[in-house]
Amino acid sequence: MRQICFSCERPQNVCWCNYLPKTRLKPKCRIILLQHPAEEKRSLRTAPMLTLGLAEESCVVYKGKKFPTKKHVGLWDILSSKHSVLLYPSKKATDIVDLPKETELNNLIILDGTWPQAKAIYNNTPLLQSMIHVKFMHKYESHYIIRTQPTDGCLSTLETAIEALTVLEKDESYKNILLKPLNALCNFQLQHGAVTHQSKEFKKRNRTYPKLIGRRLRQYLEDGDDY
Repeated sequence: MRQICFSCERPQNVCWCNYLPKTRLKPKCRIILLQHPAEEKRSLRTAPMLTLGLAEESCVVYKGKKFPTKKHVGLWDILSSKHSVLLYPSKKATDIVDLPKETELNNLIILDGTWPQAKAIYNNTPLLQSMIHVKFMHKYESHYIIRTQPTDGCLSTLETAIEALTVLEKDESYKNILLKPLNALCNFQLQHGAVTHQSKEFKKRNRTYPKLIGRRLRQYLEDGDDY
């Protein structure tokens, strides 16, 4: 039976804990993850890299499909605060770089799950819909090369938080430090037979994607609109 790392819950021969920062980072803004229950079952998820890379009070995870419920202690106050912002590409979302400098931001809310899961959480949580929304207008290149993303520019939960903190705090060290465990994870998987993945968008444009895609993704690819 393989020995499992207590912290990252990965087999010890592919444990990425040695690539975490020696001293946990403590950003000015707290990251609040609203995590879909299915994410816990994913062996290659990136949220643990975030929770272990940031100071304990700097990253808080709430689990569920609808928020807040009675078990989500303190979450209602967080979501209803004028000092909280949701990172989600809604129609009313503005570019995160355009967030006014004088904004006193205490909490950045990120939905942790697949795009359909994140959309379901958003639609089932009216409080999220009433918040200030920001999004990325610039397409970043994902380092999560062992997983197929829906479109070019899609990021893992870890990368999403890193890019947001880099913009909000104008500090490139978040990228330099927090990406190390993700790069290690991908390298471990490639060494054990995994292959690099292109996005579904790339495969469709190059006619190499064998499966049918959803209406929303097809419309996005055909129109070329920001999502």
